[in-house]
Amino acid sequence: MHGIIHYWAFLAAGILLNLTPGNDTMYTLSQSIARGRQAGIYSALGIGTGTIIHTLLAAFGLSLIIAQSVVLFTIIKYAGAAYLIYLGATMLKDKTIVTFTGEQIQPESGHAKTYRDAIITNVFNPKVALFFMAFLPQFIDPSSRGNIVPFLALGFTFVITGTVWCLILATFASGLAARLKSHRTFPAILNRTAGTILIGLGAKLAFTRLK
Repeated sequence: MHGIIHYWAFLAAGILLNLTPGNDTMYTLSQSIARGRQAGIYSALGIGTGTIIHTLLAAFGLSLIIAQSVVLFTIIKYAGAAYLIYLGATMLKDKTIVTFTGEQIQPESGHAKTYRDAIITNVFNPKVALFFMAFLPQFIDPSSRGNIVPFLALGFTFVITGTVWCLILATFASGLAARLKSHRTFPAILNRTAGTILIGLGAKLAFTRLK
């Protein structure tokens, strides 16, 4: 592919990175376990959308601004951490009834909120922006650094593999959770567990430093 070097190595490395548990993986799992398959799917799609935004930022060089500005990095970091903690606290107090199929009873607007929340948590994680700025250029021909097409091609490749992996996680995690939810006490336990995970992710993000 023009402007890209070692594409297949990039693809293999990207898949391995997707399989490594991270914030996106844990967020998708928490939503799938607590709220069912559809919530997990909308979370995966939201995270994919957020990653597309990071791809565009990296392609147009805006991520470099975040990498070089401690103030901007800190603002984005704390905004993302606060939002994750807010979502986690909300889940700890969530009393929504879950059906035995593992799907939470919620209107279509609830799916839109799940999708939006996933986008926000991904976009407001400055570590993702830094990752794109550090990882993608390694597979771009130096003579094509001024061309955004290779950045977009690599970024969208990473988005596709990551989204597919998150969709697989959502399907399997929600199926397992559905069996546990047939017991009366488990829905509340799963909600609290998912909420605690989100709060933990928020705290982890809050202590992230710009290196």
